[in-house]
Amino acid sequence: MLTLSIERLTKQAFAPFGEVVETDGLTPLSINQGYARRFNDLARIDVAAEGGQINISWFVASVRPAPIAIRLMERHPLGSQMFMPLNGADWLVVVCTDPLAPSSYRAFAATGHQGVNYARNCWHHPLLALKDASPFLVVDRKADDGNLEEHWLDETMQLDLNRIPLS
Repeated sequence: MLTLSIERLTKQAFAPFGEVVETDGLTPLSINQGYARRFNDLARIDVAAEGGQINISWFVASVRPAPIAIRLMERHPLGSQMFMPLNGADWLVVVCTDPLAPSSYRAFAATGHQGVNYARNCWHHPLLALKDASPFLVVDRKADDGNLEEHWLDETMQLDLNRIPLS
């Protein structure tokens, strides 16, 4: 069984797979008479192919049993998919360039203040929460139109949960 080590989620490390959604290093716009700050252009939502529309959802994720087995990868050929945690809890992200090539897999530890926007066609594991009942805001393509491909792995991988580089 292959065990994936987990690295800290950074914009540079995640760039081949999509975007890290965070406000660190950005200058906010003061709005609402100074009682709120607005951060613009956090992600490029890509769902317009073949007349697609944006869907905004609320997911509530459960913790998977340890060790976390990586058995399924999925991708969305018609649009990006963005996940943003709403409870400040850290979570995990697993991606790859080819589900048949174990060396292409990467695992990332995201802080509770980081989201990801998976690029169109990016292979990724379904949501991996580290705290039960973790809510996520999800922005992706509306409709059931063939925008999901799944690949079940012949050989199970697992995550090395003993060394998670979190905040």
